[in-house]
Amino acid sequence: RRTLHNRVIQLTGNIRVYIRVRPLIPSEQQLQLAATTTTTTLAAARPSSSSGRPSSSSGRPSSRGSIACASSSSKLQQQQQQQQQEECFHFPGLADRKISGGTASKSPNYTSFSDLSKQTIELTEPHRDRGGLNPRRKKWKYGFDKVFNPVNDQADVWEGAEPLVQSAVDGHKVCMFAYGQTSSGKTHTMIGDSVNRGLIPRAVEKLFASKKEIERSFGGNVSVSIKVELLEIYNEDVFDLLDADAGPKGQKMKIRLNSNEAVNNVVVEASSQDEVQGVLELAQQRRCVKATKSNSESSRSHLLFTVRFELSSLTNEEMNRQGVLHIVDLAGSERLDKSGSHGTLLTEAKHINTSLSALSHVIQKLQEKSEHIPYRDSKLTYLLRDSLGGDSKTLCIVCCSPHQAHFNESLNSIRFAANASKVELKQGNKVDV
Repeated sequence: RRTLHNRVIQLTGNIRVYIRVRPLIPSEQQLQLAATTTTTTLAAARPSSSSGRPSSSSGRPSSRGSIACASSSSKLQQQQQQQQQEECFHFPGLADRKISGGTASKSPNYTSFSDLSKQTIELTEPHRDRGGLNPRRKKWKYGFDKVFNPVNDQADVWEGAEPLVQSAVDGHKVCMFAYGQTSSGKTHTMIGDSVNRGLIPRAVEKLFASKKEIERSFGGNVSVSIKVELLEIYNEDVFDLLDADAGPKGQKMKIRLNSNEAVNNVVVEASSQDEVQGVLELAQQRRCVKATKSNSESSRSHLLFTVRFELSSLTNEEMNRQGVLHIVDLAGSERLDKSGSHGTLLTEAKHINTSLSALSHVIQKLQEKSEHIPYRDSKLTYLLRDSLGGDSKTLCIVCCSPHQAHFNESLNSIRFAANASKVELKQGNKVDV
């Protein structure tokens, strides 16, 4: 079973890319409605000619007078309101795809859109007031392994991630990370809350269920241990969130270059799911979180949650194996002009953006099958080196905000996802069928 499951994972791609678009929160709905009302009012009040008086198509004043002006303004207002209310994100089904090859499907704006094995997403730039000219709204269409729209919940995301957690139980190295701009829902996807649990608590539940099943099946001849560690990368320094002095002023962990692991960090052997939950809550309290203009609870560091699933047999050493599951909640990329970061926040933002750029560079080099992969450019990429190469299984969940004000950041995140989705199986992992 383990061999067949690993073949299936390899055939579907060792690197999977999911897109998740969160729903608008109430405050964003109010802001978007206010922006729509303002734009519509300005468009209706604008004169239709340079003289400031309404004119007909022939350039002469309209004989209908104020009635024609009112009718034109009303029609324009309806058009502008309809355009503003159009969503930036669309989720076409199979019947909605009109691209079946040709030059359009080769465009970078239509990446993998014609691949029927992919789920698709279409981005349309927000309406801009063009001074009465016909609206021109660019569109981008992409295909990914899975696309979650605002209606999808945490259970839907877990259903797509669960096979990779099974790979960790089978003794493989697995990495799942959430990427996206600040306030796009990454922490909610990875951790969630007591009602809507994220990937980490659901993965821990499955690991302990697998531990119980394995030990019961072998009647005490096999033991399984689950060990947990939590690291934080803050301003390119690595901290142990389980250390007594954890936090930005706490102990800095040194990176052992020959094994890509932190040295002397605290590793907790957990005996139950509740113990892991308690450890995670403690680490969350110690993690660096601050408020910016873009997000009232902005994570200022990368969180690396690692679980080691170790199986030991008393009668058959060939059964011994260790699976590793890395779940990474990345800090969100941010634009300094929108976040209003200055002082310490500015320093943090620069380090966050630099490390995310290093991750993008690594993904690009993997896509190009370059002989040199620049893992050393960042502590983040170096710690994840074993999880981004070899026979590891990687899941990238790109989170996006549907708010029109964040469209450019969302588009950049989608482009990162498109590059990641092009990373093929390593040559040693190819499977013949």
